[in-house]
Amino acid sequence: MFLKLTNITKSYGEGETKVEVLKNVSIELEKGQFCVLLGPSGSGKSTLLNIIGGIDSADAGEITIDGRRLTAMSASDLTAYRREHLGYIFQMYNLIPNLTVRENIEVGGYLGKSPLPIDEILETLGLTAHQDKLPGQLSGGQQQRTAIGRAVIKNPGILLCDEPTGALDYKTSKDILKLIETVNRQYKSTVIMVTHNDAIARMADVTVRLKDGKIRDRTDNHQKVSAEALEW
Repeated sequence: MFLKLTNITKSYGEGETKVEVLKNVSIELEKGQFCVLLGPSGSGKSTLLNIIGGIDSADAGEITIDGRRLTAMSASDLTAYRREHLGYIFQMYNLIPNLTVRENIEVGGYLGKSPLPIDEILETLGLTAHQDKLPGQLSGGQQQRTAIGRAVIKNPGILLCDEPTGALDYKTSKDILKLIETVNRQYKSTVIMVTHNDAIARMADVTVRLKDGKIRDRTDNHQKVSAEALEW
């Protein structure tokens, strides 16, 4: 099993103000699977994503990725592992404003030990013609493509996506989903995506629905729909 979460719990605050955000959450994923985390605001899905990514820590439970226990790592080992093996795509693009598209993507490549070819990434994301532009000269969709390139170029084992289409219009959202689908298929990255959009679950291998910090159900999808065919 590539990714295994066992009885993950997380709370914030103390005493009367204590809020349990995650309650004994367990998930298993094979390498290269596409998993969607669904649930209403406050269900714990973004917290879970941050714990998988080592951005936040669990109060209890175990996380194992490719045989390595993240919960047993020192802070410095966790930072190194996160830098080398995890890619992040957020709703906010967080591009460096005075670097070109090409340079923004190359920044991600410096973090990995076996980065993918920059020209291949630019071509896959449809950014070759825009590679010398600054972020301020790009549309929202082009900025998100650049952010995807920055995350993907280091060839991460896991690609974590937190509402990557949340700020985009319908057509651009479809384009971004098609790109993430291509990345998943072409580079074999395990993709975990948080979204409010139920339709996106149809393109995933696994859908995990959370409510009040617990897994309500898990669905393994054996008849995936392509991103191109999605409608909402």
